[in-house]
Amino acid sequence: MVTIKTRTKKRSEFSVGASDTTVLVTVTGPDRPGVTSVLFAALSRHDVRLLDVEQVVIRGRLTLGVMVACPNDPEALQEELEQAMATVGMNVDIEIGADPGRPAVSTHAVVVLGSPVNARAMRSVARELAKQGANIDSIRGVADYPVTGLELSVSAADTVDGDAKLRTGLAEVAALENVDIAVERAGLARRAKRLIVFDVDSTLVQGEVIEMLAAKAGVEDEVRAVTEAAMRGEIDFTESLHQRVATLAGLDASVIDEVAESIELTPGARTTIRTLRRLGFHCGVVSGGFRQVIEGLAHELELDFVHANTLEIVDGKLTGRVIGEIVDRAAKAVALRKFADQVGVPMEQTVAVGDGANDIDMLNAAGLGVAFNAKPALREVADAALSHPFLDAVLFILGVTRDEVEAADAVDGGVRRVPIP
Repeated sequence: MVTIKTRTKKRSEFSVGASDTTVLVTVTGPDRPGVTSVLFAALSRHDVRLLDVEQVVIRGRLTLGVMVACPNDPEALQEELEQAMATVGMNVDIEIGADPGRPAVSTHAVVVLGSPVNARAMRSVARELAKQGANIDSIRGVADYPVTGLELSVSAADTVDGDAKLRTGLAEVAALENVDIAVERAGLARRAKRLIVFDVDSTLVQGEVIEMLAAKAGVEDEVRAVTEAAMRGEIDFTESLHQRVATLAGLDASVIDEVAESIELTPGARTTIRTLRRLGFHCGVVSGGFRQVIEGLAHELELDFVHANTLEIVDGKLTGRVIGEIVDRAAKAVALRKFADQVGVPMEQTVAVGDGANDIDMLNAAGLGVAFNAKPALREVADAALSHPFLDAVLFILGVTRDEVEAADAVDGGVRRVPIP
């Protein structure tokens, strides 16, 4: 099928000559080897210049768009393209005199995650973007497991106020439609992230380590109540830490090893750290928990740094006290800055992931702050909030696709690591 549309020609100030005619060619049909070569062979016989090309394949269906500047008869080009595409069973649509414009330069990346992401959710996202005068330049799938992920490249108001308005509006959509939506500035800054820190309890690992220790002392319920109040921001973290650790006095130090061996990583944690390390990230943890419990795990995951509290042990028994600096809300942010300085990474190139109120300062300090299954106090200040229990969703926010992760794992095979471009 061939359709010819004619418009008054407009010159592109940077690509189209005075005697050229712009032609937009759109090829659709089942994807198969040879389609692109046949198309460009036909174009080459008319001495056209390429202005723009974009191709996408969705479940075996190809859409290929080419904008060219044609110095000769565009109708002759149309006739040859019709014949050429018929040989490979493809449809072609040709628009003669199409406005070449300039390629869209997106200002923001909007990632929508859900299980599932339905049409209603995408309608609401699109409506909110249109309401704010934002245009969707392109959409690509970034994940189909363990959640569905779609990345929208968007052109919107490129201002601080515009960012805040976009995030607020889309946060309301996320809550209404039961999806997660992350908004970031597009461009080099998004792809330049190089350091990431994770909170440990209920973020990198499942559950709260201090509650596991408290279970050994028979005071789990008491400690859990204090933990939850602290994570909601209802009581000072340092005070809550002293209260909880005091209940552990007299426990044999061997319980630390028992708890360390029973820790379960959050689903997707290994994949996340393995992939980020391939990408050249420095990875670490900043925890209000205890160094003696998490050091073994940090070594296993090949983390670059660990900052956590230290339990006091005397004569093989826990004293119910911590020693050294308390890793509280403020100290977490200080630790992030310290790690960034050590490896020479600017703060705007850092990422922090956490779940509780004591992570607020750390997420605010980072270039990208991600709230993971977080309490409301943290969700309100985070750049992105994830509500599904899979840590590898962080990768999708950073623009890494599930296909890239799986391809890298397949090539690695325990033999060599290949960085994802």
